[in-house]
Amino acid sequence: MRTRRVLTGVFGSLVAVVIGWQVTASITGGSSTTASNTSGSVLPAQLPSTKLKDGTFTGSRQTTRFGDVQVAITVSGGAITDVSTPVLSGNEARSDQINNQAAPILRSEALAAQSAQIDSVSGATYTSDAYISSLQSALDQAKA
Repeated sequence: MRTRRVLTGVFGSLVAVVIGWQVTASITGGSSTTASNTSGSVLPAQLPSTKLKDGTFTGSRQTTRFGDVQVAITVSGGAITDVSTPVLSGNEARSDQINNQAAPILRSEALAAQSAQIDSVSGATYTSDAYISSLQSALDQAKA
């Protein structure tokens, strides 16, 4: 399952209602937004996270038709604090360009989700799939 970003504001609320999600927001010194579908099930972001062992864990190297991808995570206090790509190589200049644009987005998604349940980057499907697979491999090693 992929993560879902919940839009806030009037437009976001309208979209949420149309697709059957309830959106609540509150602003008291900070802001928070929660979402649930109308069937009452819990969204992935609301599920309790699995405690991870502290350390650095390197996922398996994934080979795609456009190059290789390998992800490493750093865990501190049971949470992912950093995600890096020790291997991110393209077979040609265009592949390198795509990889270099997709990697920071995927990193940000992984840090926010604290899991491998992240969205693929449009236009970088092979890189995204390899990144997610390697990330999951690193997370599997980090499970306490």
